[in-house]
Amino acid sequence: MRFITAALLAASVFGATAAQAEMKLTSMDLTAGKSMADAQLFNGFGCTGNNISPELAWSGAPDGTKSFAVMAYDPDAPTGSGWWHWSVFNIPADAAKIATGASSEKKLPAGAVEGRTDFGMSGYGGACPPAGDAPHHYQFTVYALSVDKLPLPETAPGAMVGFYIRANTLAKASIEVTYGR
Repeated sequence: MRFITAALLAASVFGATAAQAEMKLTSMDLTAGKSMADAQLFNGFGCTGNNISPELAWSGAPDGTKSFAVMAYDPDAPTGSGWWHWSVFNIPADAAKIATGASSEKKLPAGAVEGRTDFGMSGYGGACPPAGDAPHHYQFTVYALSVDKLPLPETAPGAMVGFYIRANTLAKASIEVTYGR
């Protein structure tokens, strides 16, 4: 009986620790499950948004986190491979947020690098699904990484950045929003 009691106590203690260590992502600019605001929409390809990168804040990174990365992805893009809207990597481990507009204002955390989007440029590229499509889903994900830096240039495409991120991920958290026109 003591063994069962001790096991249950240990499970509750370790379960609470695991719950406390769960990584979370929040945003003042994005609301999970809701439509993306005009501020975060692309300005081009027939869209007339402001192309402002959203504020993202995270907490609960696990021990051993040496850097962070952020990716924004549309799995619904009619390309056969989705659409990469943003990648930011080599974000220092002491950072806990990216401010609204940090991409265009070049105010990312020191040392952070933006990879190339599927629009063909480095930096944030907002939502702009084809007119008439069902609303697309936009996944903003922060990754806690086990390495200080990814060995990639700012010209690295989203798929390559994603490959290196996934090879070094300790934990991640996401917000998914939608947009259609």
